[in-house]
Amino acid sequence: MEPFSIPLETIYLYGLIISGVLTVLYVLFADVFHFHGPGDGMEFLNPVLIFAFITILSACGYLFERLSSIHYLLILGISAVAAFIVVALLNVFVLVPLSSAEESLVYKESDLQGRIGTVITSIPVDGYGEVMIDSTSGRIAKPASSFDKDSIPSGAKVLVVQVKNGVLEVTVHQELESLL
Repeated sequence: MEPFSIPLETIYLYGLIISGVLTVLYVLFADVFHFHGPGDGMEFLNPVLIFAFITILSACGYLFERLSSIHYLLILGISAVAAFIVVALLNVFVLVPLSSAEESLVYKESDLQGRIGTVITSIPVDGYGEVMIDSTSGRIAKPASSFDKDSIPSGAKVLVVQVKNGVLEVTVHQELESLL
C-alpha cells in the first residue's frame, strides 16, 4: 500500500529518523520543558516514552516492510505490540528507578545542621579542617571550622551547628551518657 503515493517503508523510515532525533533532543533539553515526571498521574504521557514508542514502532515497521511480505496491517500490529513491550520495560526498569535515585542523592547544605560527623582533618583554633558525615546515600566530606574557636583533633565526633558559605561550623559532640 502506498498512501499519498509514498511507499510505507519510506514513511516508517521518516518516522524513525524524526522520532529518534526528537527523542535525543528531548533527553538533552528536558529541563527546559519542565516535565514534572512520576507522581503527577500522567506518567504514561512522558514525552520520552511517546518518542521511544514511535521510534521502535517505526524501526520494526521499516524492517518488516523491507524483509517480509506480511500484510501491512499485520506489520503495524506486530510493530505496535513490540514497541509497547519495549517501552513498558524501558519505563519500569530504567526511567522509574532513575527518577527515584536522582531525588535520593540531593541534599541542601542547611540539611546538614544538627548532623553528627567525624573530623578527618584536624581543625585548628583559627583555621579549617575537614569533617565526614555519613548519610543514607553515602558519605559527605565538607570543610569545617570550630564554632567555639577551639582546636578539634582528628577522629573526634562533632555536631554541625551551622553552615556558612559551604563551610560547616562544628562543635565537639558530647554524648548524653558522658554528661550523666
